[in-house]
Amino acid sequence: MRKLNLIVVFDTKLEKVLFCIRAKEPYKGLYNFVGGKVENDETNDEAAYRELFEETGISNKDIVLDHFMDLNYFKYENNIQVYYGILKHEVTLVEEKNKLEWVTINDELLDNEKFAGNYNIPHIIRQIKVYLKNGTGIDKY
Repeated sequence: MRKLNLIVVFDTKLEKVLFCIRAKEPYKGLYNFVGGKVENDETNDEAAYRELFEETGISNKDIVLDHFMDLNYFKYENNIQVYYGILKHEVTLVEEKNKLEWVTINDELLDNEKFAGNYNIPHIIRQIKVYLKNGTGIDKY
């Protein structure tokens, strides 16, 4: 299976999530989480931090990433590793290929014509929010 990652980046107030606007297929023109391919010579965690830095300029000094879940698509032979993190402080974003934008967490995320992933985005964010409320004691949600 091909290993890929998606990184959900929350702002410091847990009100917004960072998205890229895809410049190429799949999902060209749609909002998606940042992320990419896991290379053969790196660990999953190394790949997540590398992809995040390459696409946004956010480093391990700005955020701690946690491997939250995997989505396995056996018919497509894809293993998508979902990471999340909460920024420690405000950052200046550095765009690579895709435009970056902070999006407020609300029902707009259910717009399948604007957001990639066939409704996986609101599912992933909801699961992380439930964990943050119940698993860590953060009562923001």
